Amino acid sequence: MEVCYQLPVLPLDRPVPKHVLSRRGAISFSSSSSLFGAPDPRQLSQRRGAISYDSSDQTALYIRMLGDVRVRSQVGFEPERRSSHPYLCIDFRTLHTRLSCGSLSADSGTEKRVHRLLSFQRYLHSSRLLRGIPQQIPLHILDEDYSGQARCMLEKVGNWNFDIFLFDKLTNGNSLISLTLHLLNQYGLVDLFQLDMVRLWRFLVLVQEDYHNDNPYHNSVHAADVTQAMYCYLQEPMLSKSLTSYDILLGLLAAATHDLDHPGVNQPFLIKTDHYLARLYRNTSVLENHHWKSAVGLLRETGLFSHLPAEDSLNMERDLGSLILATDISQQNDYLSRFRTHLDQDSLCLSNGSHRHFVLQMALKCADICNPCRPWELSKQWSEKVTEEFFQQGDIERKHKLEVSPLCDRETNTICNIQIGFMTYVAEPLFGEWARFSDTRLSQTMLGHMGLNKASWGGLQQEQTAVSEEAELSTADPDAGESRSKEIPQGSRES
Repeated sequence: MEVCYQLPVLPLDRPVPKHVLSRRGAISFSSSSSLFGAPDPRQLSQRRGAISYDSSDQTALYIRMLGDVRVRSQVGFEPERRSSHPYLCIDFRTLHTRLSCGSLSADSGTEKRVHRLLSFQRYLHSSRLLRGIPQQIPLHILDEDYSGQARCMLEKVGNWNFDIFLFDKLTNGNSLISLTLHLLNQYGLVDLFQLDMVRLWRFLVLVQEDYHNDNPYHNSVHAADVTQAMYCYLQEPMLSKSLTSYDILLGLLAAATHDLDHPGVNQPFLIKTDHYLARLYRNTSVLENHHWKSAVGLLRETGLFSHLPAEDSLNMERDLGSLILATDISQQNDYLSRFRTHLDQDSLCLSNGSHRHFVLQMALKCADICNPCRPWELSKQWSEKVTEEFFQQGDIERKHKLEVSPLCDRETNTICNIQIGFMTYVAEPLFGEWARFSDTRLSQTMLGHMGLNKASWGGLQQEQTAVSEEAELSTADPDAGESRSKEIPQGSRES
Protein backbone atom coordinates (compact mmCIF):
# COMPACT_ATOMS: atom_id res chain seq x y z
CA MET A 1 0.00 0.00 0.00
CA GLU A 2 1.23 3.47 -0.80
CA VAL A 3 0.23 6.76 0.67
CA CYS A 4 1.49 10.29 0.08
CA TYR A 5 2.30 12.38 3.09
CA GLN A 6 4.16 15.62 3.71
CA LEU A 7 6.51 16.58 6.49
CA PRO A 8 6.40 20.10 7.92
CA VAL A 9 8.92 22.75 6.96
CA LEU A 10 12.39 21.78 8.16
CA PRO A 11 14.86 24.57 9.02
CA LEU A 12 18.32 23.92 7.67
CA ASP A 13 21.79 24.73 8.88
CA ARG A 14 22.71 25.62 5.29
CA PRO A 15 20.88 27.96 2.90
CA VAL A 16 19.51 26.44 -0.26
CA PRO A 17 21.92 27.30 -3.11
CA LYS A 18 20.75 30.07 -5.41
CA HIS A 19 21.15 27.92 -8.51
CA VAL A 20 18.64 25.51 -6.98
CA LEU A 21 16.19 28.24 -6.09
CA SER A 22 16.37 29.59 -9.63
CA ARG A 23 14.67 26.42 -10.92
CA ARG A 24 11.39 27.55 -9.33
CA GLY A 25 10.07 24.09 -8.83
CA ALA A 26 10.81 20.87 -7.07
CA ILE A 27 13.51 18.24 -7.24
CA SER A 28 11.92 14.87 -7.89
CA PHE A 29 13.75 11.68 -7.06
CA SER A 30 13.28 7.93 -6.82
CA SER A 31 15.06 5.11 -5.05
CA SER A 32 17.90 5.22 -7.59
CA SER A 33 18.51 8.94 -7.17
CA SER A 34 21.87 10.20 -5.92
CA LEU A 35 20.29 13.38 -4.55
CA PHE A 36 21.79 12.88 -1.11
CA GLY A 37 25.23 12.04 -2.41
CA ALA A 38 25.21 8.41 -1.28
CA PRO A 39 27.24 6.24 -3.68
CA ASP A 40 25.32 3.10 -2.77
CA PRO A 41 21.79 4.03 -1.57
CA ARG A 42 19.98 1.45 0.46
CA GLN A 43 16.92 -0.23 -0.95
CA LEU A 44 14.01 2.18 -0.65
CA SER A 45 11.33 -0.14 -2.03
CA GLN A 46 10.77 2.17 -5.01
CA ARG A 47 9.99 5.14 -2.82
CA ARG A 48 9.35 8.34 -4.74
CA GLY A 49 9.02 11.92 -3.62
CA ALA A 50 10.04 15.49 -4.11
CA ILE A 51 11.74 18.36 -2.35
CA SER A 52 10.15 21.74 -2.96
CA TYR A 53 11.27 25.16 -1.81
CA ASP A 54 10.26 28.77 -1.69
CA SER A 55 12.54 31.40 -3.21
CA SER A 56 11.60 33.79 -0.42
CA ASP A 57 13.09 31.52 2.23
CA GLN A 58 16.49 29.99 1.62
CA THR A 59 16.61 28.23 4.97
CA ALA A 60 13.74 25.77 4.66
CA LEU A 61 12.71 22.85 2.51
CA TYR A 62 9.38 21.12 2.03
CA ILE A 63 9.78 17.36 1.77
CA ARG A 64 7.11 15.07 0.31
CA MET A 65 7.45 11.32 0.15
CA LEU A 66 5.45 8.68 -1.65
CA GLY A 67 6.49 5.37 -0.20
CA ASP A 68 5.65 2.08 1.37
CA VAL A 69 3.64 2.38 4.55
CA ARG A 70 2.76 -0.41 6.92
CA VAL A 71 -0.69 -0.65 8.44
CA ARG A 72 -0.79 -1.02 12.21
CA SER A 73 -3.86 -2.10 14.12
CA GLN A 74 -5.61 0.67 16.06
CA VAL A 75 -2.99 3.15 14.91
CA GLY A 76 -3.53 3.59 11.19
CA PHE A 77 -0.75 4.42 8.80
CA GLU A 78 2.80 4.52 10.04
CA PRO A 79 4.91 7.03 8.10
CA GLU A 80 8.42 6.41 6.97
CA ARG A 81 10.85 6.30 9.87
CA ARG A 82 13.66 8.86 10.21
CA SER A 83 16.16 6.05 9.95
CA SER A 84 15.18 5.09 6.40
CA HIS A 85 16.98 7.96 4.70
CA PRO A 86 19.85 6.75 2.50
CA TYR A 87 22.62 8.40 4.46
CA LEU A 88 25.85 6.63 5.23
CA CYS A 89 27.03 6.52 8.82
CA ILE A 90 29.59 9.32 9.13
CA ASP A 91 31.29 10.36 12.36
CA PHE A 92 30.73 14.07 12.92
CA ARG A 93 34.27 14.37 14.22
CA THR A 94 35.82 13.27 10.93
CA LEU A 95 38.21 16.01 9.90
CA HIS A 96 38.15 17.58 6.49
CA THR A 97 40.39 15.61 4.20
CA ARG A 98 42.47 18.61 3.20
CA LEU A 99 43.42 19.22 6.83
CA SER A 100 44.59 15.68 7.46
CA CYS A 101 46.35 15.19 4.15
CA GLY A 102 47.34 18.73 3.24
CA SER A 103 45.30 18.70 0.03
CA LEU A 104 41.98 17.57 -1.31
CA SER A 105 41.80 13.88 -2.09
CA ALA A 106 39.39 11.64 -3.91
CA ASP A 107 37.50 11.06 -0.68
CA SER A 108 35.95 14.54 -0.72
CA GLY A 109 32.53 12.92 -0.99
CA THR A 110 32.75 12.04 2.69
CA GLU A 111 32.88 15.72 3.59
CA LYS A 112 29.79 16.45 1.52
CA ARG A 113 27.85 13.61 3.08
CA VAL A 114 28.68 14.90 6.55
CA HIS A 115 27.33 18.31 5.58
CA ARG A 116 24.12 16.97 4.18
CA LEU A 117 23.56 14.66 7.09
CA LEU A 118 23.86 17.51 9.57
CA SER A 119 21.89 19.93 7.44
CA PHE A 120 18.81 17.73 7.48
CA GLN A 121 19.39 16.86 11.14
CA ARG A 122 18.98 13.22 10.25
CA TYR A 123 21.08 10.34 11.47
CA LEU A 124 21.19 6.80 10.26
CA HIS A 125 19.88 5.25 13.46
CA SER A 126 19.30 1.97 11.67
CA SER A 127 23.07 1.70 11.12
CA ARG A 128 23.55 1.11 14.83
CA LEU A 129 23.28 -2.58 14.13
CA LEU A 130 26.04 -2.28 11.54
CA ARG A 131 28.20 -0.49 14.10
CA GLY A 132 27.47 -3.15 16.70
CA ILE A 133 25.34 -0.84 18.88
CA PRO A 134 22.09 -2.51 19.93
CA GLN A 135 18.83 -0.65 19.61
CA GLN A 136 17.29 0.59 22.83
CA ILE A 137 14.40 -1.41 24.23
CA PRO A 138 11.12 0.51 24.48
CA LEU A 139 9.95 1.56 27.89
CA HIS A 140 6.74 -0.46 27.83
CA ILE A 141 8.55 -3.81 28.01
CA LEU A 142 10.72 -2.90 30.97
CA ASP A 143 10.56 -5.08 34.03
CA GLU A 144 7.76 -3.88 36.32
CA ASP A 145 10.09 -3.74 39.29
CA TYR A 146 12.43 -1.35 37.51
CA SER A 147 9.52 0.78 36.31
CA GLY A 148 8.19 0.99 39.84
CA GLN A 149 11.56 2.09 41.18
CA ALA A 150 11.78 4.76 38.49
CA ARG A 151 8.37 6.08 39.48
CA CYS A 152 9.45 6.19 43.11
CA MET A 153 12.50 8.22 42.14
CA LEU A 154 10.33 10.69 40.25
CA GLU A 155 8.46 11.41 43.46
CA LYS A 156 11.70 12.94 44.76
CA VAL A 157 12.73 14.63 41.53
CA GLY A 158 13.13 17.95 43.35
CA ASN A 159 15.83 16.53 45.63
CA TRP A 160 19.29 17.95 44.86
CA ASN A 161 20.81 14.51 45.56
CA PHE A 162 18.76 12.98 42.71
CA ASP A 163 20.89 10.23 41.12
CA ILE A 164 20.38 10.67 37.40
CA PHE A 165 22.71 7.74 36.61
CA LEU A 166 20.55 5.34 38.59
CA PHE A 167 17.39 6.80 37.09
CA ASP A 168 18.80 6.32 33.59
CA LYS A 169 19.44 2.65 34.35
CA LEU A 170 15.95 2.15 35.77
CA THR A 171 14.41 3.67 32.64
CA ASN A 172 16.63 1.62 30.34
CA GLY A 173 18.42 4.68 28.97
CA ASN A 174 15.27 6.78 28.56
CA SER A 175 15.87 9.19 31.43
CA LEU A 176 15.40 12.34 29.34
CA ILE A 177 12.04 11.24 27.94
CA SER A 178 10.68 10.01 31.28
CA LEU A 179 11.90 12.98 33.31
CA THR A 180 10.79 15.71 30.92
CA LEU A 181 7.36 14.18 30.37
CA HIS A 182 6.87 13.80 34.13
CA LEU A 183 7.78 17.43 34.80
CA LEU A 184 5.52 18.75 32.05
CA ASN A 185 2.64 16.75 33.50
CA GLN A 186 3.46 17.76 37.06
CA TYR A 187 3.19 21.45 36.15
CA GLY A 188 0.00 20.78 34.18
CA LEU A 189 1.58 22.22 31.04
CA VAL A 190 0.29 19.46 28.76
CA ASP A 191 -3.31 20.35 29.52
CA LEU A 192 -2.72 24.09 29.79
CA PHE A 193 -1.09 24.39 26.38
CA GLN A 194 -3.28 21.62 24.91
CA LEU A 195 -0.25 19.63 23.76
CA ASP A 196 -1.02 16.52 21.74
CA MET A 197 0.44 13.56 23.66
CA VAL A 198 1.44 11.67 20.51
CA ARG A 199 3.30 14.67 19.15
CA LEU A 200 4.86 15.40 22.52
CA TRP A 201 6.05 11.83 22.93
CA ARG A 202 7.47 11.79 19.39
CA PHE A 203 9.23 15.10 20.01
CA LEU A 204 10.88 13.82 23.19
CA VAL A 205 11.91 10.56 21.53
CA LEU A 206 13.51 12.43 18.65
CA VAL A 207 15.25 14.81 21.06
CA GLN A 208 16.75 11.90 22.98
CA GLU A 209 17.78 10.16 19.75
CA ASP A 210 19.58 13.24 18.47
CA TYR A 211 21.88 13.30 21.48
CA HIS A 212 25.04 11.35 20.72
CA ASN A 213 25.18 8.73 23.44
CA ASP A 214 28.68 7.75 22.38
CA ASN A 215 29.82 11.10 23.82
CA PRO A 216 31.17 10.51 27.33
CA TYR A 217 29.61 13.74 28.65
CA HIS A 218 27.40 15.62 26.17
CA ASN A 219 24.71 12.97 25.85
CA SER A 220 21.06 12.53 26.80
CA VAL A 221 21.90 11.75 30.44
CA HIS A 222 23.58 15.15 30.75
CA ALA A 223 20.47 16.74 29.23
CA ALA A 224 18.29 14.91 31.76
CA ASP A 225 20.57 16.03 34.59
CA VAL A 226 20.37 19.66 33.48
CA THR A 227 16.57 19.39 33.20
CA GLN A 228 16.35 18.03 36.75
CA ALA A 229 18.60 20.85 38.03
CA MET A 230 16.49 23.39 36.16
CA TYR A 231 13.41 22.03 37.89
CA CYS A 232 15.11 22.49 41.27
CA TYR A 233 15.81 26.13 40.42
CA LEU A 234 12.27 26.71 39.17
CA GLN A 235 11.06 25.53 42.58
CA GLU A 236 13.04 28.23 44.39
CA PRO A 237 10.77 30.81 46.09
CA MET A 238 12.12 33.75 44.08
CA LEU A 239 11.17 32.01 40.84
CA SER A 240 8.16 29.87 41.73
CA LYS A 241 6.09 32.87 42.81
CA SER A 242 7.03 34.96 39.76
CA LEU A 243 7.39 32.73 36.71
CA THR A 244 4.47 32.19 34.36
CA SER A 245 3.48 28.85 32.84
CA TYR A 246 5.05 30.01 29.59
CA ASP A 247 8.34 30.68 31.38
CA ILE A 248 8.30 27.23 32.98
CA LEU A 249 7.54 25.46 29.69
CA LEU A 250 10.29 27.41 27.99
CA GLY A 251 12.79 26.65 30.74
CA LEU A 252 12.16 22.91 30.72
CA LEU A 253 12.30 22.64 26.92
CA ALA A 254 15.50 24.69 26.80
CA ALA A 255 17.11 22.47 29.43
CA ALA A 256 16.14 19.30 27.55
CA THR A 257 17.44 20.56 24.18
CA HIS A 258 20.31 22.86 25.18
CA ASP A 259 23.02 20.49 23.86
CA LEU A 260 21.02 18.79 21.11
CA ASP A 261 23.17 17.09 18.48
CA HIS A 262 26.39 17.97 20.31
CA PRO A 263 29.31 16.46 18.36
CA GLY A 264 31.56 15.85 21.37
CA VAL A 265 34.07 18.54 20.35
CA ASN A 266 34.19 22.23 21.22
CA GLN A 267 33.85 25.37 19.15
CA PRO A 268 37.59 26.01 18.64
CA PHE A 269 37.87 22.53 17.13
CA LEU A 270 35.14 23.33 14.59
CA ILE A 271 36.78 26.65 13.75
CA LYS A 272 40.28 25.30 13.21
CA THR A 273 38.98 22.40 11.11
CA ASP A 274 37.03 24.89 8.99
CA HIS A 275 33.77 23.09 9.61
CA TYR A 276 30.81 24.44 7.68
CA LEU A 277 28.88 25.16 10.90
CA ALA A 278 31.67 27.50 11.99
CA ARG A 279 31.46 29.33 8.66
CA LEU A 280 27.67 29.43 8.78
CA TYR A 281 27.51 31.03 12.22
CA ARG A 282 30.62 33.18 11.65
CA ASN A 283 32.58 31.51 14.46
CA THR A 284 30.14 32.87 17.06
CA SER A 285 28.24 30.53 19.42
CA VAL A 286 28.57 27.85 16.76
CA LEU A 287 27.42 24.89 18.82
CA GLU A 288 24.69 26.80 20.66
CA ASN A 289 23.22 28.05 17.37
CA HIS A 290 23.24 24.51 16.04
CA HIS A 291 21.54 23.18 19.21
CA TRP A 292 18.86 25.84 18.83
CA LYS A 293 18.25 25.21 15.13
CA SER A 294 18.12 21.47 15.73
CA ALA A 295 15.52 21.96 18.46
CA VAL A 296 13.43 24.19 16.21
CA GLY A 297 13.65 21.59 13.47
CA LEU A 298 12.20 18.92 15.75
CA LEU A 299 9.47 21.25 16.99
CA ARG A 300 8.38 21.90 13.43
CA GLU A 301 8.80 18.33 12.28
CA THR A 302 6.58 17.00 15.05
CA GLY A 303 4.17 19.95 14.93
CA LEU A 304 4.20 20.21 18.71
CA PHE A 305 3.04 23.84 18.65
CA SER A 306 1.29 23.77 15.27
CA HIS A 307 -2.07 24.31 16.99
CA LEU A 308 -0.90 27.64 18.41
CA PRO A 309 -1.10 30.92 16.47
CA ALA A 310 1.88 31.31 14.15
CA GLU A 311 3.13 34.38 16.01
CA ASP A 312 3.09 32.55 19.36
CA SER A 313 4.96 29.61 17.89
CA LEU A 314 7.64 31.87 16.41
CA ASN A 315 8.00 33.71 19.71
CA MET A 316 8.47 30.39 21.46
CA GLU A 317 11.21 29.41 19.02
CA ARG A 318 12.95 32.78 19.40
CA ASP A 319 12.83 32.71 23.20
CA LEU A 320 14.04 29.11 23.20
CA GLY A 321 17.04 30.20 21.17
CA SER A 322 17.75 33.06 23.56
CA LEU A 323 17.98 30.63 26.47
CA ILE A 324 20.12 28.08 24.63
CA LEU A 325 22.51 30.75 23.34
CA ALA A 326 23.05 31.89 26.94
CA THR A 327 24.80 28.58 27.69
CA ASP A 328 27.79 29.61 25.54
CA ILE A 329 30.64 29.45 28.04
CA SER A 330 32.58 32.07 26.08
CA GLN A 331 29.88 34.60 26.99
CA GLN A 332 30.09 33.73 30.69
CA ASN A 333 31.68 36.99 31.85
CA ASP A 334 29.15 39.14 29.99
CA TYR A 335 26.16 37.44 31.58
CA LEU A 336 27.84 37.34 34.98
CA SER A 337 28.68 41.05 34.95
CA ARG A 338 25.07 41.92 33.97
CA PHE A 339 23.76 39.69 36.74
CA ARG A 340 26.14 41.24 39.27
CA THR A 341 25.13 44.74 38.22
CA HIS A 342 21.43 43.93 38.68
CA LEU A 343 22.12 42.54 42.14
CA ASP A 344 24.30 45.48 43.17
CA GLN A 345 21.65 47.96 42.07
CA ASP A 346 18.74 45.80 43.26
CA SER A 347 17.14 46.41 39.88
CA LEU A 348 15.70 42.96 39.11
CA CYS A 349 11.93 43.15 38.86
CA LEU A 350 10.46 39.72 38.18
CA SER A 351 7.14 41.21 37.20
CA ASN A 352 8.99 42.42 34.11
CA GLY A 353 9.02 39.84 31.32
CA SER A 354 12.53 40.66 30.10
CA HIS A 355 13.90 40.41 33.65
CA ARG A 356 12.22 37.04 34.15
CA HIS A 357 13.75 35.84 30.91
CA PHE A 358 17.20 36.98 32.03
CA VAL A 359 16.81 35.09 35.30
CA LEU A 360 15.82 32.01 33.28
CA GLN A 361 19.02 32.43 31.28
CA MET A 362 21.08 32.54 34.46
CA ALA A 363 19.20 29.53 35.87
CA LEU A 364 19.94 27.51 32.73
CA LYS A 365 23.60 28.54 32.88
CA CYS A 366 23.76 27.31 36.48
CA ALA A 367 21.99 24.07 35.62
CA ASP A 368 24.36 23.45 32.71
CA ILE A 369 27.50 23.56 34.86
CA CYS A 370 26.09 22.46 38.22
CA ASN A 371 28.12 19.23 38.37
CA PRO A 372 30.71 20.64 40.83
CA CYS A 373 27.80 21.46 43.16
CA ARG A 374 26.45 17.91 43.31
CA PRO A 375 27.37 15.43 46.06
CA TRP A 376 30.85 13.95 45.60
CA GLU A 377 29.61 10.55 44.36
CA LEU A 378 27.76 12.22 41.48
CA SER A 379 30.13 15.11 40.87
CA LYS A 380 33.13 12.82 40.52
CA GLN A 381 31.43 10.76 37.82
CA TRP A 382 30.56 13.86 35.82
CA SER A 383 34.08 15.22 36.19
CA GLU A 384 35.57 11.99 34.86
CA LYS A 385 33.17 11.97 31.91
CA VAL A 386 33.78 15.56 30.81
CA THR A 387 37.54 15.17 31.17
CA GLU A 388 37.49 12.00 29.06
CA GLU A 389 35.58 13.88 26.35
CA PHE A 390 38.23 16.62 26.44
CA PHE A 391 40.98 14.05 26.13
CA GLN A 392 39.26 12.28 23.25
CA GLN A 393 39.22 15.56 21.33
CA GLY A 394 42.91 16.03 22.12
CA ASP A 395 43.63 12.54 20.79
CA ILE A 396 41.87 13.39 17.53
CA GLU A 397 43.80 16.64 17.22
CA ARG A 398 47.12 14.91 17.86
CA LYS A 399 46.26 12.15 15.38
CA HIS A 400 45.65 14.70 12.64
CA LYS A 401 48.67 16.82 13.61
CA LEU A 402 46.62 19.77 14.83
CA GLU A 403 47.46 21.94 17.80
CA VAL A 404 45.96 20.28 20.86
CA SER A 405 43.35 22.50 22.52
CA PRO A 406 43.82 23.66 26.12
CA LEU A 407 42.65 21.11 28.71
CA CYS A 408 42.49 18.43 25.99
CA ASP A 409 46.02 17.04 26.30
CA ARG A 410 45.95 13.96 28.50
CA GLU A 411 49.76 14.05 28.71
CA THR A 412 49.96 17.47 30.39
CA ASN A 413 46.60 17.77 32.17
CA THR A 414 44.99 15.83 34.97
CA ILE A 415 41.39 15.62 36.02
CA CYS A 416 42.32 17.25 39.32
CA ASN A 417 43.83 20.45 37.97
CA ILE A 418 41.10 20.76 35.33
CA GLN A 419 38.34 20.52 37.93
CA ILE A 420 40.03 22.81 40.45
CA GLY A 421 40.59 25.44 37.76
CA PHE A 422 36.99 25.17 36.52
CA MET A 423 35.59 25.59 40.01
CA THR A 424 37.87 28.51 40.83
CA TYR A 425 37.38 30.59 37.69
CA VAL A 426 33.95 29.57 36.38
CA ALA A 427 31.69 27.80 38.88
CA GLU A 428 32.43 29.67 42.12
CA PRO A 429 31.82 33.19 40.69
CA LEU A 430 28.56 32.11 39.03
CA PHE A 431 27.07 30.23 41.97
CA GLY A 432 28.25 32.91 44.38
CA GLU A 433 26.12 35.47 42.53
CA TRP A 434 23.22 33.01 42.28
CA ALA A 435 23.33 32.61 46.07
CA ARG A 436 23.10 36.40 46.37
CA PHE A 437 19.99 36.34 44.19
CA SER A 438 18.39 33.32 45.83
CA ASP A 439 19.79 32.89 49.33
CA THR A 440 18.08 29.61 50.14
CA ARG A 441 18.97 26.26 51.60
CA LEU A 442 19.58 24.88 48.12
CA SER A 443 22.07 27.64 47.28
CA GLN A 444 24.00 27.03 50.47
CA THR A 445 23.94 23.29 49.84
CA MET A 446 25.40 23.77 46.37
CA LEU A 447 28.17 26.04 47.66
CA GLY A 448 28.91 23.57 50.45
CA HIS A 449 29.19 20.64 48.05
CA MET A 450 31.43 22.64 45.74
CA GLY A 451 33.77 23.52 48.58
CA LEU A 452 34.01 19.89 49.68
CA ASN A 453 34.49 18.67 46.11
CA LYS A 454 37.23 21.20 45.48
CA ALA A 455 39.00 20.07 48.66
CA SER A 456 38.66 16.44 47.58
CA TRP A 457 40.20 17.14 44.18
CA GLY A 458 42.96 19.09 45.94
CA GLY A 459 43.71 16.11 48.18
CA LEU A 460 43.83 13.76 45.20
CA GLN A 461 46.11 16.18 43.39
CA GLN A 462 48.53 16.20 46.31
CA GLU A 463 48.56 12.42 46.40
CA GLN A 464 49.24 12.23 42.68
CA THR A 465 52.01 14.83 42.99
CA ALA A 466 53.67 12.90 45.82
CA VAL A 467 53.50 9.64 43.90
CA SER A 468 54.93 11.22 40.74
CA GLU A 469 57.77 12.90 42.65
CA GLU A 470 58.65 9.63 44.34
CA ALA A 471 58.64 7.87 40.98
CA GLU A 472 60.91 10.55 39.49
CA LEU A 473 63.37 10.25 42.38
CA SER A 474 63.54 6.49 42.10
CA THR A 475 64.04 6.77 38.34
CA ALA A 476 66.76 9.41 38.64
CA ASP A 477 68.72 7.62 41.44
CA PRO A 478 67.82 3.94 41.66
CA ASP A 479 70.51 3.33 44.36
CA ALA A 480 69.08 6.00 46.68
CA GLY A 481 66.10 3.91 47.67
CA GLU A 482 68.28 0.88 48.35
CA SER A 483 70.77 2.85 50.49
CA ARG A 484 67.95 4.38 52.52
CA SER A 485 66.46 0.95 53.11
CA LYS A 486 69.81 -0.24 54.47
CA GLU A 487 70.31 2.79 56.72
CA ILE A 488 66.95 2.49 58.44
CA PRO A 489 67.51 -0.89 60.09
CA GLN A 490 71.07 0.15 60.98
CA GLY A 491 69.77 3.22 62.76
CA SER A 492 67.20 1.16 64.59
CA ARG A 493 69.90 -1.20 65.86
CA GLU A 494 71.98 1.71 67.15
CA SER A 495 69.04 3.13 69.01
